[in-house]
Formats: sequence, C-alpha cells, structure tokens
Amino acid sequence: MLVWLHGFTQTSRSAARFRSILAESHELWTLDLPGHGDAAAIGASLEECADLVADLIDTPCDLGGYSFGGRVALHVALRRPEVIGRLVLLGASRGIEDPSQRAERRRRDDDLAEHIEAVGTDQFLQEWLAQPLFADVAPDPVELAARSRDPRGLAESLRRCGTGTQEWLGDRLGSINAPVLALSGERDDKFRAEALAIAAGVQQGSMGVVERAGHAAHLVEPEATAQHVDAFLV
Repeated sequence: MLVWLHGFTQTSRSAARFRSILAESHELWTLDLPGHGDAAAIGASLEECADLVADLIDTPCDLGGYSFGGRVALHVALRRPEVIGRLVLLGASRGIEDPSQRAERRRRDDDLAEHIEAVGTDQFLQEWLAQPLFADVAPDPVELAARSRDPRGLAESLRRCGTGTQEWLGDRLGSINAPVLALSGERDDKFRAEALAIAAGVQQGSMGVVERAGHAAHLVEPEATAQHVDAFLV
C-alpha cells in the first residue's frame, strides 16, 4: 500500500490526476492532515501529525508526501520507522539550520496565520496560488475546489507545523534506513537542492527531477511525476 500526504492548503482530494495514475498500479490511500479538510478542527505539531499518521498506518507500507506532507512523512520515518517500507518525498525540506533564520520564518508564518484568519480562505488562496512558486500551475476549478477552506485550521497548521517550527533534520537523516526517493521539479531550484541533500543524507537515497515542472510537479506534470514514483516502488 502507498499512503500519500498532501501539501499545505490541499486535502486528500487534491492532485486527482496524479493520484489516479498511481492508483492504477498501487493500493493508494490518502487522508486529510490536521488543519485541513475533514481534519481542519484538529491542531497538531509536526511530531503529533507524524504520530497520528503512523497510528493510522499501523502496519508497514510505502509513504509519500508533497511539501508539508513530505515534511510530515520525514517525521514519520524518524519517529516511527517500523511503519515505513519506502519513502517518497516531493518538494520536501529538512527545515532551516540557522536558529535566527528559523525564528524569523516562524514570525512570518505567525503573521501569515493572522492574515488568513483576517481575510478568509477565498482571498488567501488567491494570494497563495499567485506566488512565483506556483507560477506554472494552470488554473483548475477541480483542484481549487479540493483546497481546504477552514481559515482557522490553515492558520493553526502554519503556527504548529510551519517550517519555522520544524527542528533542523539535516543531522538526523542518517538514521533513516528505509529506501528514500527525493523528488523535485526541474525549475524548483531551492527544493531541488533540498532533494539532493536529502538523498545524500539518508542511507539508501536516490534523487529524481521532474522535467518542465516547478514546486508542484505532481500538478504540472502528473504523468512524469507518477512515473518517477512507480519506477522507485517497483
């Protein structure tokens, strides 16, 4: 079984084309992470998210995630390695090594959380998806409808699980002995460097680059991204 964890503002219904391709060759399961979708009322830190996911999985399986979901997946692998078969990380991050930069990121995330609560999710999602990070993501009403709509849930997710709250994981990657595929979009320079570092830092790491894609490679190039995952999980 492959469990896939969505990114920030997404839900278990997001990335429909990507998931449908994976479901052709894998038993695929998705869930709403705390602060999102049907789990919007649940507040949890990254560590608590990881424990919740691990408790739901219970038996060893393959685990993958995108961005926020990739960071949760990394925490599952570090905290509950007994439930992990293989690990797929798309656009994931080890966190921020420098404490002062990490504190500044946390302040920015807290400010953004307040902004979400002030303006509501309709306006926030317009602003969020207008970032250069998602410039290559074509407007899709189906994908937009699958986004999480609870402003307090998204705000609490930022406060508790934003990159500024994340412990630096770079020094701990060597303890992960599961096979790991670290993926990034070709045009996603920051997270391509992260994927390379993650692949080099774990015991059994490999890296994949999705051509013609930025950060949300599974939305922009769902077929190519799924091919990378399928080839790794064979």
